[in-house]
Amino acid sequence: METKIAEISIDDIEGADLLIVEDDKPFLNRLGRAMESRGFTVRMVDNVAEGIIQVINKPPEFAIVDMRLGDGNGLDVIEKIHELSPHSRAVILTGYGNIASAVTAVKLGATDYLAKPADADDILKALVNASTKADPPENPMSADRVKWEHIQRVYELCDRNVSETARRLNMHRRTLQRILAKRAPR
Repeated sequence: METKIAEISIDDIEGADLLIVEDDKPFLNRLGRAMESRGFTVRMVDNVAEGIIQVINKPPEFAIVDMRLGDGNGLDVIEKIHELSPHSRAVILTGYGNIASAVTAVKLGATDYLAKPADADDILKALVNASTKADPPENPMSADRVKWEHIQRVYELCDRNVSETARRLNMHRRTLQRILAKRAPR
């Protein structure tokens, strides 16, 4: 299976089925048009429920999925894609990037993880390339960021269960909810 993935090139995508799951409708429409112009046959939905229905009805060859959607987490769509079509290539897009969710996305079957804003060419490269390696950060993480990353990692390992995460981190559940609702420190 990995050999099949490694052999994909930009020339091979003509007419390939691409599912985009994104709740920012203007961005969804722009990205859909951009991917159609690059040769994909595009299906677009704006929530997790419709994304999963699309995957069940016809697993896509390629997918672009937003991490945080109005009705849930895009990782659920990635997991369903990988379950039904392990050879499919999916990229997670997020405006709330952190190491823990990137690791979780890859474990669930995503082939890459891109922070927003990402342009269509970056997304196309992520969909086509068999392996990508991120450049090392120019500045190391702050202590606050390391703490936040650790909390996010434990949260993902607890299957995004706030009560269980709070218990394991020995913190109050409401405190944890406030931390999870905030953006990552720099």
